Amino acid sequence: MKLLVTGGAGFIGSAVVRRAIRQGLSIVNLDKLTYAGSLTNVAEVSDSARYAFEQADICDRAHVDAILTRHQPDAIMHLAAESHVDRSIDGPAAFIETNITGTYTMLEAARAYWTTQGKPASFRFHHISTDEVFGSLGPTGKFTEDTPYDPRSPYSASKAASDHLVRAWHETYGLPVVLTNCSNNYGPYHFPEKLIPVVILRALAGAPIPIYGKGDNIRDWLYVEDHAAALLTVVQKGAIGRSYNIGGENEATNLELVHKICAILDEKRPGNRPYAEQITFVTDRPGHDQRYAIDPSRISRELGWRPSVTLDEGLERTIQWFLDHEGWWRGLENREGVGKRLGQG
Repeated sequence: MKLLVTGGAGFIGSAVVRRAIRQGLSIVNLDKLTYAGSLTNVAEVSDSARYAFEQADICDRAHVDAILTRHQPDAIMHLAAESHVDRSIDGPAAFIETNITGTYTMLEAARAYWTTQGKPASFRFHHISTDEVFGSLGPTGKFTEDTPYDPRSPYSASKAASDHLVRAWHETYGLPVVLTNCSNNYGPYHFPEKLIPVVILRALAGAPIPIYGKGDNIRDWLYVEDHAAALLTVVQKGAIGRSYNIGGENEATNLELVHKICAILDEKRPGNRPYAEQITFVTDRPGHDQRYAIDPSRISRELGWRPSVTLDEGLERTIQWFLDHEGWWRGLENREGVGKRLGQG
């Protein structure tokens, strides 16, 4: 099976690429290489005869058409997206362009390619999305595949729009699609603008560790390698037109999460004082969703996938990876927005 993965040099996309190559699949990695993408993320598989890289913008229809014609993939996994809520608050235009226009362009390119191939029943367009399209939960309950959409940020609104486009192309044109919505990912190669890598690197630098508001916002944390396994399961076994929620079943408040990270660092890289003493509460993000939690029972029941990594295990692995790969994150420190507070409205 040959997969075309958009955004395959990003955090989640590169995990999919690495795992797919290990599983014996062939990969075409289509990535624009924006600020968050790096070919270092896929260096371990770049010499494989089953791996090819194409630098392209998903909004460039002619380029995407040429890549599909040249490589003739059996399925498309569409992960390329602008994904940082804080950046979407400061600059929503890039999110509209990439997440909405880019998805439209990929859908049209996929439809044309699928048609010229004779509309093979085995073809899939797998759209990867987020649980943030469902809005914010109260103290109880979980998102299911039937939860009404209620996006609250420019980022989640753009991803909700892309989800609707994918469903419309399936219903209107018969394009064989599958969709997934995931909870917060973390793990190796996590770009240092999201909470967990920011906390790790600020702690190591002896700098204040910022926590928005009171730190009582709750997220369901999914280890990225578990997510990659789920995505490859869905693209190969998922039912056409079906959506699957992928969650880690690991809920924690932001403050609890930061304390866990600090405690692990105290053991692995002890400093002159406990790292938790660096915690600093800062002005909250505008429109900050209170709680996310995913019910992954459908993908478990229908496809046999369940998360295998607990939050404590995943944090230990992630922190050790960052300690062992200082050269990787040092090389990203000068990229746009890294180390700066974004999204204050």
